[in-house]
Amino acid sequence: MLKVAILTGGNVAERSVSLKSAQTVFKHLDAQKYEKYVIELNGTVFSEQQTGAVVNLNDFSLPTPNGSIKFDLVYQMLHGHPAEDGCLQGYFEVLGIPYTGCDVMASAITFNKQACKDFLRSHNIPMAPSKVLRKGEAINWAELEAMGIPVFVKPNKNGSSYGASKVSAPDQLAGAIDHAFVYDDEVVVEGFLKGNEFSNGVLRRDGEVVVLPITEIVPHNEFFDFKAKYENQSQEITPARLTAEQTALVQSQTKLIYEALGCRGICRFDYIQVGETFFFLEANTIPGMSEQSIVPQQARAHGWSITELLDAAVNEALARRFINATHS
Repeated sequence: MLKVAILTGGNVAERSVSLKSAQTVFKHLDAQKYEKYVIELNGTVFSEQQTGAVVNLNDFSLPTPNGSIKFDLVYQMLHGHPAEDGCLQGYFEVLGIPYTGCDVMASAITFNKQACKDFLRSHNIPMAPSKVLRKGEAINWAELEAMGIPVFVKPNKNGSSYGASKVSAPDQLAGAIDHAFVYDDEVVVEGFLKGNEFSNGVLRRDGEVVVLPITEIVPHNEFFDFKAKYENQSQEITPARLTAEQTALVQSQTKLIYEALGCRGICRFDYIQVGETFFFLEANTIPGMSEQSIVPQQARAHGWSITELLDAAVNEALARRFINATHS
């Protein structure tokens, strides 16, 4: 039976979301195939959630009274730093431990919202205009004002809409930027696009890219913020109310982005529709995995259980280990 470390916790704003998602993974990973351990990051310490045993960072093994447990796989369910930005992937690569999700490079690019958009421009993906601000550097207010109002202001390297604001009047801009800087040292100011919001999950199963049904998001608030995502303040419709042609367009764009970025595992891409164009908003390479999260909704609409969804991610990670071993 394979020993799986479900990695969660962390020291970031999204910690509570990670812990909830990890419980879903623990519940739905097939107990007939996997011996499951929830490993929680607190500060710089990884510990097993049930016993409190501290992981040996020399080889990421778990000491027990009956000897050390060496994990066959790490299931990454830690949103934000240091998992979603690629830091931990490098550590597991050095140790030779397979892990779910994107590799170091794809994780680093997608976690940086502006870098991801810059990378995708050569693939003709439609996106809103945006500008990055860095803490401590002078702000060109005239350049920002030229983008018009409203705009969105959000941390460049953070998720779950923490620190994100919609600015509807010029006198709100400075406060929104200060608020976003609480969560990151880089802030994105992005042009406003008025339209309907959509999200689309994607993964590989048996070597083939599978694009899941699309979810239409109808937030009760002005945009898909934290409360809309996690406090039931939005309506999520899966499959989305799109024509067959529109559905095919979004799904083909999702597949293009997934492959262009070199993504692996389960990812989710967010869009906003303006006319017949679906503008790319951002990538989520470790998307939420609670029972109510968008990707599990899409998996059910596709005819899969959450167990089947997780199995696909695990099997891809294990297959990569085999490929890497044969080429080493």
